[in-house]
This record gives sequence, C-alpha cells and structure tokens, in this order.
Amino acid sequence: MCTRVIWPDANGSVLVGRNMDFHKDLMTNLWKQPRGVKRDDGVEGELTWTSKYGSVIAAAFDIISVDGLNEAGLAGHVLWVAESTYGTYDGSRTALSQAIWLQYFLDNFATVADAVAWVEETDVQVVQMDDPTGGTPPTIHLALDDATGDSAIIEYIDGHPKVYHDPSYRVMTNSPTFDKQLELVKEIRGLGGDKPLPGSTLAADRFAGASYYVERLAQPDTQLEAIAAIFSVIRNAAQPFRIPDPGKPDASQTIWQTVTDLTNKRFVYESTTRPNIVWVDLADLDFSEGSPQLKLDLCGRLAVEGGLAGNVSDKFEDDGPMTFLSLQILEELEKAAETQNSETQNSGARTGE
Repeated sequence: MCTRVIWPDANGSVLVGRNMDFHKDLMTNLWKQPRGVKRDDGVEGELTWTSKYGSVIAAAFDIISVDGLNEAGLAGHVLWVAESTYGTYDGSRTALSQAIWLQYFLDNFATVADAVAWVEETDVQVVQMDDPTGGTPPTIHLALDDATGDSAIIEYIDGHPKVYHDPSYRVMTNSPTFDKQLELVKEIRGLGGDKPLPGSTLAADRFAGASYYVERLAQPDTQLEAIAAIFSVIRNAAQPFRIPDPGKPDASQTIWQTVTDLTNKRFVYESTTRPNIVWVDLADLDFSEGSPQLKLDLCGRLAVEGGLAGNVSDKFEDDGPMTFLSLQILEELEKAAETQNSETQNSGARTGE
C-alpha cells in the first residue's frame, strides 16, 4: 500500500506527500500527542520511555500510528512491503510492536540521523502484530524524513533492520524491497535508462513515476503552491477504487493522502472517501507536558454539509488517551472472541434442544 515522496528543495521548505492505499477503511482520525506521555514497547513492556516531543499523527483504528509529524520537524510514514520478515520474538533484544514503531521515533528523535543511529546501535526488533480486524498480519516498512531534507527507509529482512539512509532517497512505495526499487528505476528514461515512463499502479511503476515528477517540479512562490505541487505528484501515483488483487492488499485503492511541510510544520490531510481538505499547524497546538492527548474525529466530522474544512487546529477534542495496540490487548480481544463464540455455540445448542 502507499506511495511516499519528498520534495526537499521547495523554495527553502521540505515537503513530503504520501498516499494511503488499502482495501478497507482504516477509520483514520488525527491525534495530538503531547510531551511527557509515558509509553512502553507494546510487547512485554521491557522498553519504556517518556515522550520528548509532541506530535500530530494519523492513526489506523485509533490504535496504530501510521503517519505523523513531531514538533522538531521529524516525520514518519508506514507503508506495506510484502517481503518483510521479522523473525521469532527474542526477549533478549530491544523490541517494538508494529503499532508503536513509528510513535517511538516521533516521541524521541528530532532528526533522521539520530533515529538511524539508535536503530543501528540497538538492532531493534519489530514484532509483528495480528490484524485486530481479522485480516492479514501487516508486513510494513518505515520511511523517516526531517526538516533538513534527510531521509531513511527501514525494512526488516531475516529479523533485522536494513537501513537505507541518504537524502537522495526521495521515494518509497511497496514491493520489491528498496534496494531492488533503486535498480529498477535506473531503467527508466529520464532516470538513467531508455525504457518509457510506466503508467500502471504497480509499486515499481509508482516508484518510477513519483521519482520522475518530483525532480521536475517548478519552484513555488508560496506555501500554497508548494502543497499543491506535491499533492499533484502523489495524486498521479494514486490508485483508483477497485477490487484488490488477490493476496495483495497493497494493490488497493487510495483511501487518503497527506502532505506535510516539515519546515513550517503544517500537516495536511485529504480523504478520497470524505470531502474537504483539512490541515493542522503545529504552532497552534499545546504540546506541553500534562496537556491532554486530543483527537480530531475525521470519521464523523468530514461531511458534505457543515463538515470540517481548512485549518482545524482548534477542533481537536479530549476523547481520552489513545490506546496503542499491544500483545496484551490482542490477547484480551482473542479471549473475548473465544467467549463470544462459546456463548453463541451454547445458545445454538439450547435452541436445538
């Protein structure tokens, strides 16, 4: 699922756009996460921390961070890659659940370089989580970018992180793995080869198209022009509504898009299923320690008439803290499902009597 592309030289600003492609609604809302929040790894609770930086995130089902920007100008984006292999959980290693993986970086780091140094120092293991909706367990990789224009892609092969760290790594899509994408794109005319620019929605073709067009954007005169320009690139990489290809949830329609201005710290969100573009200026939010976690209800408040539109920095509400998906929660959900199934079977047996 998804396409991510950085424009690091937009007349003095760094912008990044991403598409979220999936075969079902992720019930995405935005959350304000303040400084001073205590969290753990979502696995066995061995790794704990208190957030140093506040952030605005887009969440899936209000339990998983999938996109976001912190107040230091570091942003992250979770995308699908089928080749991910996380290995068997090893209790002796530093670990993070998939649900909290992105949030850890937003909570703790100001730059891509600092985040990469921590990954390489710890050899952190990412622990795959079951899909709480009963679907295929996610196989994901992570893109990080910051206000200096730096970029990193983190993928998991054979249980260990493979980090691609360089400001030139502007685009990420899905399969194949990033090293192979870098080789494939060299075959395209205008990017090093002689093959015509492809136009399908295959991940490798989206990689080529986004790489080609982001290199050819004209310098903007205003932030509005810059945001519109990067939107044009990710819209060109968007996937139309359709039945997903069998076994390929990444081969699905685009359900929402974001553009993040890492320099001016503006987070822009557009749904493809609900009208109106909304944005949040981080300068308008209170990230101080002790301030509440706040939620912006996009599922219920993006409406045709009277819905949210424009700057929504003052529309966040206190709906209680966000509860990240953890192994403990999954176990509780499984137990609840088993109990419900047992009660249903017992009820059926009594009815049969």
